[in-house]
Amino acid sequence: MNFFDLKDNIFAAHIIAFLIGVLLDRLIGDPMNFPHPIRLIGNLISLLEKTFLGEKGKEGQKRDSKKEFRRGILFCLIVIVTTAAVCAIIMFVSYRLNIYFGILIESILTCYILAAKSLKDESMKVYYALKNGTLEDARFAVSMIVGRDTKTLDENGITRAAVETVAENTSDGVIAPLIYTFIGGPVLGFAYKAVNTMDSMVGYHNDRFEFFGKTAAKTDDVFNYIPARICAYLMIVAAFIGGPDFSGRDAIKIFKRDRYNHKSPNSAQAESVCAGALGVRLAGDAYYFGKLVKKPFIGDPKREIECEDIERACRLMYIAEVLFVDLMLLIVLFIALIM
Repeated sequence: MNFFDLKDNIFAAHIIAFLIGVLLDRLIGDPMNFPHPIRLIGNLISLLEKTFLGEKGKEGQKRDSKKEFRRGILFCLIVIVTTAAVCAIIMFVSYRLNIYFGILIESILTCYILAAKSLKDESMKVYYALKNGTLEDARFAVSMIVGRDTKTLDENGITRAAVETVAENTSDGVIAPLIYTFIGGPVLGFAYKAVNTMDSMVGYHNDRFEFFGKTAAKTDDVFNYIPARICAYLMIVAAFIGGPDFSGRDAIKIFKRDRYNHKSPNSAQAESVCAGALGVRLAGDAYYFGKLVKKPFIGDPKREIECEDIERACRLMYIAEVLFVDLMLLIVLFIALIM
């Protein structure tokens, strides 16, 4: 069997589509004013959340924690199964029509799953606001990419928030989607994105979602457990080969020491590497929904954080992405040679 003969070779078609999707994300990212599948998933989540939870969470209201927890389980199952099923139907029909049409559709879906360029573009808006705009401009820009309150952040706080977002999302916005999409195509890739989106929308420890959102949060922890660690190791390698702006030795040191300095078992994995590689201190206390949340620091303050660290974090992200894609190509080449 010739691996490179596309006729009836769905695996080869998938690899080609995967690579095209990565390239499309690098070149164009998410086109503005185009309908985005993740927004559709978000709309489904919002609709189901209101249906299952209603007006729960208001002060003084009687709660049934077990009932809300059970509804949260059903909610997660519906979102994941619906997302995967719709994507599977699209993929099946596309490849049944024509293998080249299937590659085209899979490439576009893969591009939608990835978020490297979008993450860079949105974080660099913070950078440019800090360099050329006002503090209010920078606060607004960073509020678009973080969940914390930003109204009282100073320049260092804004920069730190942006760098943390790039570091954390290198895992769940870039490497994890790459892993799941490479293994299971857009079907598994979008299933992962559904889990990730649920966590970002309902996986909070607050009055409304404490019980209902628990399954979403735990499911996200499970889905990200291995990818977060793969991402951390990729970023360590990236720090060694990325040039004088990064320290590979410190990346390893802070990773070993601070990788669990977060309530999530996954979030500090990549963040600790980034903090060590840059020689800055990240995390610490932050306000969410008007409440102060105590959080441990990650990294050592070898120097004061600066807005250029946002660009450096983006560069670290891109090097890690290239390393992963190169690794997958080596695996594919090995498979091709033995087939």
